[in-house]
Amino acid sequence: MNNNDIDRINTLYHKSKAVGLTPEEKEEQKRLRKEYIKSIRASLLGTLNSIDMQEEDGTVTNLGEKHGKRYN
Repeated sequence: MNNNDIDRINTLYHKSKAVGLTPEEKEEQKRLRKEYIKSIRASLLGTLNSIDMQEEDGTVTNLGEKHGKRYN
């Protein structure tokens, strides 16, 4: 998702509050929001899967490997 898509989401939101959206614009807004949520989830999962935790015995465990990156 790039900045143009995010700007378009914001534009459609403001237009929906001001004058309303056409059916085509509503579909575009829905599609863009789904893409945005998908990109946020992917970013969050990438971050979570790269976390290393140091155990009490001094060993380091990668949580993504430990839990099999099951949420990807």
